[in-house]
Amino acid sequence: MFDNPVLLLWSLVFSLIGLGFFTYGKRQAAPIPLVVGLTLMIYPYFVTNLALFIAIGIALIALPYFMRI
Repeated sequence: MFDNPVLLLWSLVFSLIGLGFFTYGKRQAAPIPLVVGLTLMIYPYFVTNLALFIAIGIALIALPYFMRI
């Protein structure tokens, strides 16, 4: 699955950021950061193209900023 070491490193980075979003969303009872955190931790298993992988990760990280409730 992770035959590219660069993809593995980016996966680790985005998963750690996702863990932070998930923890924040759970403690604050905020649904958007909670879902974004789960998505950031899960999507690396399904995306193998590096450019698409980074683009999705950055878009997901920016999503809670633009969807404030």
